[in-house]
Amino acid sequence: MTTDTGAAGRGVADSSAPAAAGAPREVVLAVDGGGSKTDVIVVGLDGEFVAHARGPGSNPQVLGLDTALGILNDLRATALDGLDVRVARTHVYLSGLDLPAEIVTATEALAQWHADVIDNDLFALLRGGLHDGPDREQDAVAVICGTGINAIGVRHDGATARFPALGDISGDWGGGSFLGGRALWHAARAEDGRGPASMLQRLVPAALGLSTVREVTEALHFGRLEGRVVSLLSPVLFEASSLGDAVAQGVVDQQAAEIVTLVATALTRLELLDVPVPVVLGGGVLAARDERLFAGIHAGLAERAPLARTHVVTVPPLLGAGLLALEGAGADAAALTRFRDEVLAQSWLPVGVR
Repeated sequence: MTTDTGAAGRGVADSSAPAAAGAPREVVLAVDGGGSKTDVIVVGLDGEFVAHARGPGSNPQVLGLDTALGILNDLRATALDGLDVRVARTHVYLSGLDLPAEIVTATEALAQWHADVIDNDLFALLRGGLHDGPDREQDAVAVICGTGINAIGVRHDGATARFPALGDISGDWGGGSFLGGRALWHAARAEDGRGPASMLQRLVPAALGLSTVREVTEALHFGRLEGRVVSLLSPVLFEASSLGDAVAQGVVDQQAAEIVTLVATALTRLELLDVPVPVVLGGGVLAARDERLFAGIHAGLAERAPLARTHVVTVPPLLGAGLLALEGAGADAAALTRFRDEVLAQSWLPVGVR
């Protein structure tokens, strides 16, 4: 678990100038909890980045609610430790809150937080992806393709289009873990002759330090390899595709088509096909900007949703979480700009995130 405090991560926030003499400083608290990491941030109403705590993922679908709650409570306590503040507004955005019942359960479990908003992390992704526009656009679609895949659409009147995003049982196709599984599946069939020849037969075992796909299969079966390593094979699939492997290219093309379907379906539900709408694309698979994948996405959208305008997210979702919390607290445009600039200046962000 890591912690940063102060506008530039150099120490505890200055509380010598609170909103009123002797009174705690008013702040907002925002959470972005994904499958691999969780960020909790504290932000002044003037947009100053006050504190940050980072820990492991907090997806309640994956970890179970009790484990996720433990992580969230610890990170919140860490972020607020030593600060003389009053939390005026709290927004919590978590992956794994895909169904209304899951949101209700999380809200009840976090009752002591007195959170104003608890919802799916796609809302943070969407808001962060539109951070550099002149105004916050209220008609928009976001697609995340990282470990898993999901999408959401929002309309200016508050209507939303959501998907359960529960995997095969809810009709989903794609995401990094799924694509890694497809890479192994095709590699196995190429090796034993049931499927067409593919360089995945060589690349998949090599990526895991083994010689044959059979060795990979047996290592997974007997527990010598953890099942989670399959998700690491997604980049191998894209590598094979870029090298001209027809089997891998077919999978990449299908992933592009599925992303287009998510966008077009969300726009259709919201009756937004006939108006220009930003489409925010995020998650590790999309952030890699594979040339063939994006060519397929753009070609598909040109046919099915020609007015859609794609934006690849290059900022952390915690930016969107913080912006939403500040907006909920009534912060002005100057505060939003200050917060955005201070987040993007943080040294703990990945290189190239701007």
